[in-house]
Order: sequence, then structure tokens, then C-alpha cells
Amino acid sequence: MRPMEILAFIAVIAAIAIAVGTGFWLRARQERRSVRLREGFGPEYERAVEEYGDKSRAERELAARERRVQKLSVRLLTPQERDRFGSAWSGVQQRFVDDPNGAVAEADRLVKSVMATRGYPIDDFEQRIADLSVDHARVVQHYRAARILAQANAAGSSTTEDLRQAMVHYRVLFADLLESYTPPWHEPHEVRA
Repeated sequence: MRPMEILAFIAVIAAIAIAVGTGFWLRARQERRSVRLREGFGPEYERAVEEYGDKSRAERELAARERRVQKLSVRLLTPQERDRFGSAWSGVQQRFVDDPNGAVAEADRLVKSVMATRGYPIDDFEQRIADLSVDHARVVQHYRAARILAQANAAGSSTTEDLRQAMVHYRVLFADLLESYTPPWHEPHEVRA
């Protein structure tokens, strides 16, 4: 082989090696992204894959949600806000005994109020779910379930047990939105000997 042929051969081998290496690198990068999204979104990841029918499309949607929420001014609640909302929630739970219908409606309003205070837009339910799924993916299914039960309540087709379940779902979401706050319903009671 002549020197020019050797150089051409080396160039072809180098180009193939670079292409294969780039392919492996891109594949590894995609796999890391998939793992990050799967771990970050939890059950919402599987729901998105099912909804979009394709892992790549679902991952693009979840990544778009992350980019959208990064642009929002989402913040933690102040201790005073957590206390105020915690007290309001205790009142909603107490109201349930005498007025389950009203308590469920109030729970929905209170959740929206916490979301708005934290900086989440609250205009459209589906967008609320998408935005919440970024930071609260493990409880979003509770919000969906509570919403379905609350709509049945508004239509007059729910039982007291349905309303109780709605409150349970709202409470899970509510506690997660308050984050580091230990709500009164989880505080340990003093045990006397």
C-alpha cells in the first residue's frame, strides 16, 4: 500500500470509530435521560408512555414539562403560610362531618390556593396536573382521583364514601404541596402512662 492509501484507510477507520463512538455516547446519554425521567416522574412516567403510546414522545413531553416549570416562579411556602394553610385544612376536615359536599369543594379551592401561592398557574386543570407532575409526580394521581370524585359530587352522583375518598386524595396532595410542614393530622399525640 502506498502512503496515500494508508492515510485514506486510517481516515476511514477513524471516521467509523468516531461514528460508532458517537452512537454509543448518544445512546448512553438517552438512557441516562430515560432513567432520570423515570425516577423523577415515577408513576407519571408510565402514565405518559401509555398516554402517548411511545417512550420517546412521552419523554419529550416530560422534558417539556420540566422546561416549562423551570420558567415559573415556583417557591416554597413561608412558615406563616404553611401554618395558615394547615389551619385552613383542619377546618375543612372538621367541616366534613356536617357538610361533606361543601368540605370537598372547599378542599379543592384550598389546594388551588396553595398552588397559586406557591407560584403554579391554576387556570387549566390539565396544565395544573402537568406542572405539578414535575415536582410532585408521586401524588398527581391523587389529584386526578380527587378531581373525578369532586366532579361526581358536583353532578350530585356521589356517596359519602366517595366524598371521604376525595378528601383522602386531596389531603395527600395538600400535604405534599406544603412540603416540610408537619400537618396537625400527622403530629404525634402525647401518650400518657
